[in-house]
Amino acid sequence: MKKTLVLLLVLSSGLASAQAYREYNQNQELKFNIGLFLASTTVEGSYEYFLNEDTSIGGTIYFDNTPLNYNGDFGIGPNFRAYFGYAPRSGFFAEAFGLYYSGEVEDPNYESSSYIERYNTAAIGIGLGHKFATYTQKFTLEFNAGLGRNVNPQEYQNTFMYRAGVSVGFRF
Repeated sequence: MKKTLVLLLVLSSGLASAQAYREYNQNQELKFNIGLFLASTTVEGSYEYFLNEDTSIGGTIYFDNTPLNYNGDFGIGPNFRAYFGYAPRSGFFAEAFGLYYSGEVEDPNYESSSYIERYNTAAIGIGLGHKFATYTQKFTLEFNAGLGRNVNPQEYQNTFMYRAGVSVGFRF
């Protein structure tokens, strides 16, 4: 009788093990900023790799067909995020980001037809946002905004730049 009881306890202990969170094997995420695309036809994609349940590193790249836009026609940069939500890998987050971007600006002092000057610059900044994830953690919806300072602004550039978006993502 004792042997049967011990055997039942050993077998049932393997079934009764529980964790606070499920184990997530999907440490990578690809995102598309659909909000920015609908607002300005800028195509922006992002990649995020989760270091653990509440921090991640990633990168962003964007292309715009109009080089005279506020943040230029091309940009690329890294970011680091910390999540503060109850659920892992989602909820409220804060990020630090860097961004290299290029574009063109019209020179109003040029007498003849409009003279366009090309620029390349870098910015560093901080951002905030919120990420929602499905129960299976496969699909995400993210709202974010950030403000950065240009490291080497030209006389015709603003000192600050901004980022904002509504992104949909897929984890794998």
